Amino acid sequence: MEITFPAVETNLVTVDIMMNLWSNYKEVLHQTFPDLYIDRLWADWEGKGTKLVAQTYEHKHFLKSREVEIWNEKSSIYNNIIYPKTNASNIPTGILPCFGMDLMGFSDKKVIIVFDFQHPVENYSFSVEGLPVYEGDYRFFEIGNHFSKNIYIAKCTMSEVDEHLEMFKTYLTKYRDMIELEKPTGLDTSFYKDFDTYMTKLDPVSGYLKGKFGGEKAESLVNDFLFTYG
Repeated sequence: MEITFPAVETNLVTVDIMMNLWSNYKEVLHQTFPDLYIDRLWADWEGKGTKLVAQTYEHKHFLKSREVEIWNEKSSIYNNIIYPKTNASNIPTGILPCFGMDLMGFSDKKVIIVFDFQHPVENYSFSVEGLPVYEGDYRFFEIGNHFSKNIYIAKCTMSEVDEHLEMFKTYLTKYRDMIELEKPTGLDTSFYKDFDTYMTKLDPVSGYLKGKFGGEKAESLVNDFLFTYG
């Protein structure tokens, strides 16, 4: 008698879909910044059916781009913040905004897409001409304090994620133009102290990570990888 395992096969297919949910967004990121290259793999964890990969990228005008991917058979989360180098001499604050991406698929029908120019200066009003201004109510993101007026927040299903890809590309192109205009080269990470401290308090992922990988790993990811300048 032939024995088959359809449940396991279905599980593997589902996990593969979750792993690749944000692949087109990652492709746009690397097309926009083709000289972005992997610096190091910081974590490669698996716990309770959930996979986590954390790594950093380098670029001649970035201090780092730090990327975290978390997925299992039901959900898929992609988070990345680009920290530009400092000493941008042609702008009043002396520093460009970061570019942050929170792409969160919690279930098939609950997906939240967020990307924005996240300025490291506290309570600094930042906006980019020609981009939409967010007028909704989303308390988690404090617009005007590290989040710009142009923050892009969309709710959709997993089958609809690529409908927001063109806008993601538009935002990233604007960001690339900022970087290429200023060509920052400074290495003063103190510019990001308040920003990373603020983001550490704001970030909701630590509780989720504790349940999957334990408290020690969760704390290390937040303090030693996600927000190291605070």
